[in-house]
Amino acid sequence: MTTLNEFSSCVAQYDPHALPVSAAQAIVRQWATPVTAIERVSLHDALDRVLAADIVSPSNVPAHDNSAMDGYAFQSAALTSQAEAETVELTVAGKALAGHPFGGAVAATECVRVMTGASMPAGCDTVVPQELVTRGGETIRFAASAVRGGANRRLAGEDLALGSAALRAGRILRASDLGLIASLGIGEVPVRRRLRVAFFSTGDELRSLGEPLDPGCVYDSNRHTLFAMLRRMNIDTLDLGVVRDQPDALEAALRSAAASADVVLTSGGVSVGEADFTQKLLRTFGDVAFWSLAMRPGRPLAFGRVWSGERPGLGLPALFFGLPGNPVAVMVTFYQIVRQALLLMSGATPQAAPLLRAESRELIRKRPGRTEYQRGIAERDAGGQWHVAPTGSQSSGVLSSMSEANCFIVLEHERADVSAGESVDIMLFDGLI
Repeated sequence: MTTLNEFSSCVAQYDPHALPVSAAQAIVRQWATPVTAIERVSLHDALDRVLAADIVSPSNVPAHDNSAMDGYAFQSAALTSQAEAETVELTVAGKALAGHPFGGAVAATECVRVMTGASMPAGCDTVVPQELVTRGGETIRFAASAVRGGANRRLAGEDLALGSAALRAGRILRASDLGLIASLGIGEVPVRRRLRVAFFSTGDELRSLGEPLDPGCVYDSNRHTLFAMLRRMNIDTLDLGVVRDQPDALEAALRSAAASADVVLTSGGVSVGEADFTQKLLRTFGDVAFWSLAMRPGRPLAFGRVWSGERPGLGLPALFFGLPGNPVAVMVTFYQIVRQALLLMSGATPQAAPLLRAESRELIRKRPGRTEYQRGIAERDAGGQWHVAPTGSQSSGVLSSMSEANCFIVLEHERADVSAGESVDIMLFDGLI
């Protein structure tokens, strides 16, 4: 069995103690195997699920040529036959409404009153908008130059052609997708089963909500943050609570999590402190690719696999992410390292979060040799230029800065200090968090 450590050591820039973010992301992608189970769900239950197979259009959409606006349908030959007079004159032969087509024949000197969405009468290929027409009785007149042949007509299959893929497998279904599927007459879709993620916090100092705070203790915020981030991704969660800094308790929690979930997330306990037992335990029944990243915040981050059995290869396996204990570092590492892995394991085709260029309003301190994700407040001026400034203290324990910020300021691995007025990349929270 190839271990993660053996595989990872072949990756460029591999350093288990200070791995560049890009290398860490590459390693994680290689081991994020999608779940295979598929189920069929109704459209009402399909929002944010991952499509397991292509949706193929069983018909043309629209099914018939139809009018793109209210007006009059006619044969475009009338434009050339009457062009010398500069005015086209046609007789109204009837009316067509959406769902109520005109069934008669239309002569070259005739037209049909049509409403938006109405099927085009046989032989008609052009619609003149009603506001360009002068009507007197059953006759209409309009300038020959007002429209071109074929104008204002939607063609059958223009949206989707019979047999074409309407949506591809791997797509996370959005509200617009459900409407598109419904327009094809499809009421159920195949989706991947939801990914299952177990998570817990470690530390004797942590207390759950409702418990009294002893001296030196704090309330556990990380589990609530992780739950919210996982729920936003439509993932099934298993909250295992707070696990004390005791090897036996931590081992039992890790084995139980591996037996119940596809992925195990922990916060705290992966640094080199005297009470951080995770590293020692994972050497016994786990397999670890790296322990530390060249990243701020989020340096102490472990990635590997754990098994529910007594040693690697025994029992049920799960991917393992040991996140830092500091609250901001938990969020940063989740969105920059963990999130893409969870999308891949869910069967989705992840898209890189878009980056915008913004002008820094002030000096930003940065040390080369690590990637930094500083919390920032971005805004766009009247001319459309984005500007950004850090929220203030970038300590990974200042959780309020994440609520105050609306973006990450992404500072590349080799970048040094950023001067005021210099351009930086920003990753907006909206749509990401």
